[in-house]
Amino acid sequence: MTEIFLDGRYIGETKEPEKLVKDIKDKRRTGLLSNQINVAFHRHFDEVKILTDSGRVRRPLLIVENGRPKATKEHIEKLSRGEITWEDLLKNGIVEHLDAEEEENAYIALRESEIKSDHTHVELDPSTILGLSASFIPYPEFNRGDRVNYGAKMVGQSIGIFATNYLMRADTKSNVMVYTQKPLVQTHAHRIINYDKHPNGANVVVAIGCYEGYNMEDGIVINANSIQRGLLWSYMYRTYEAEQKRYMGGQEDVIGIPQAGIRGYGGEDTYKHLPEDGIINPEHRAMSDEVLIGRISPLRFLGTMDQFITGVENIRETSIRLRHGDDGIVDRIFLSETIDGTKLIKVIIRDMKVPEIGDKLASRHGQKGVIALIVPQEDMPFTEDGIVPDIIFNPHGIPSRMTMGQLLELVAGKVASLSGKYIVAPAFNPVPETELRNMLKAYGFMNDGKETMYDGRTGKKFGAQIFVGNCFYQKLDHLVSNKIHARSRGPVTLLTKQPTEGRSKEGGLRLGEMEKDCLIAHGASLVLKERFDSDKTAVSICSECGLVAIVDKIKNKKYCSVCGETKIIDLEMSYAFKLMLDELKSMMIYPKIVTKEV
Repeated sequence: MTEIFLDGRYIGETKEPEKLVKDIKDKRRTGLLSNQINVAFHRHFDEVKILTDSGRVRRPLLIVENGRPKATKEHIEKLSRGEITWEDLLKNGIVEHLDAEEEENAYIALRESEIKSDHTHVELDPSTILGLSASFIPYPEFNRGDRVNYGAKMVGQSIGIFATNYLMRADTKSNVMVYTQKPLVQTHAHRIINYDKHPNGANVVVAIGCYEGYNMEDGIVINANSIQRGLLWSYMYRTYEAEQKRYMGGQEDVIGIPQAGIRGYGGEDTYKHLPEDGIINPEHRAMSDEVLIGRISPLRFLGTMDQFITGVENIRETSIRLRHGDDGIVDRIFLSETIDGTKLIKVIIRDMKVPEIGDKLASRHGQKGVIALIVPQEDMPFTEDGIVPDIIFNPHGIPSRMTMGQLLELVAGKVASLSGKYIVAPAFNPVPETELRNMLKAYGFMNDGKETMYDGRTGKKFGAQIFVGNCFYQKLDHLVSNKIHARSRGPVTLLTKQPTEGRSKEGGLRLGEMEKDCLIAHGASLVLKERFDSDKTAVSICSECGLVAIVDKIKNKKYCSVCGETKIIDLEMSYAFKLMLDELKSMMIYPKIVTKEV
């Protein structure tokens, strides 16, 4: 007997699982059952799974019967004329949506010409096997699979025009590119989703060659004049908000300029840029840690003795400040109310991000890289026609990663720029390489994409010919200006006495286990000692029992809670280790420190 599961729940058994599955499919295709139902018979588990739950990823496929797709030219013509709809195709059993479970039992042909008698379905188009992000990649079948995956992921990280109404939005953080371009080499997905309204990159001239070793590994050499012309410029918007909260007892926050005498008052200079209402003016350039919204709040905890405290009011300063290390211009301010009726202020800061050394760029083929050098145009190599590339790409990155699709895009982009027409190169059905070669030759170029180039510094001709073409590049939201930070000294955490972590807290970089191993391997023991001394503390230990001794600062004496006034010695250890000893004692565990004179 074959077990039957409905959305993962056991509901019964059957002797004829294949007949059951066929009946469900037939009823679904005739409209007697919902087209949201999927069913699958797993022979190796001897299970029938019926799935109706939400959240499943399903994709459309054309049904094949007797070696022919049920969709005819007549159906397609009617669909294009608007006489029938997609829903009609679903109801009539011409198209159906399969989830991952049912797709396991389907035999899907890539093209109509490849259909055999045992095929059950055929793709609407070969490119529909890819998701939305992956379908933006031209020539993906010429790349290694993992690179297509990387390229699809980097589409989501790229900076473009994410929404046409971004000036009306108050996202926590967003990036908008200034000068966006449509790619010269496109796929069908670009047209379907109206990509031209929200592009996310720029077409650049790429030369594949070395430049004094600066573009080794994933380094990218970029033309300084290209940046000056606006290549890959972007704005970063960050929203800061303050709410005028209400508290028990009729107390509430006050938005305004904090006055001297309150707890946490920052001094007169701290609030000098705030107008009377306590909200920063638009178009003001705000610097790191500058107050954007002045606010005063009641103390969180009011003790019974607070009424006898004189000189300090029972209020504290809770102003909203710009993040540490950031700066920018106040772009716009939103004044609104929350659902509870309290006042809500949102200040949006914009900061222009011009490409600099350390910024991350990527092509659509998963070829990510970091800007390693910005070279003046006069020092860049140039072609016989005087074309200076925008980017010099490392040639070793192609064979190691097997992204032949990028080479084809470079050639196709070159043809597109010469002809003034977009090249459409979707998955499994692109413009053939031979056609691109012939078109290049027709325009007076070598059909392999290579050109003679000259050194911009010496004027000498390079010994080898250089592969040059046009490629669509994206700027990723991994900007060095948002990440770079360093510290020598600064704030420490209250609990462990160790330096704070993170750029916004004026912290340093965490040295983990692998970083420690690197320092040991290089013999940098003093650096390691300095690092581990960050929370050094002296702890009194009883030499008899090894427990942490009690230090009575009033009586100015040290003694052990077990042994009394015995020999007490001071040991240097990290404050974190001292905390661990305290935690062990709280769990009734005896942490004995064995001391020995050396």
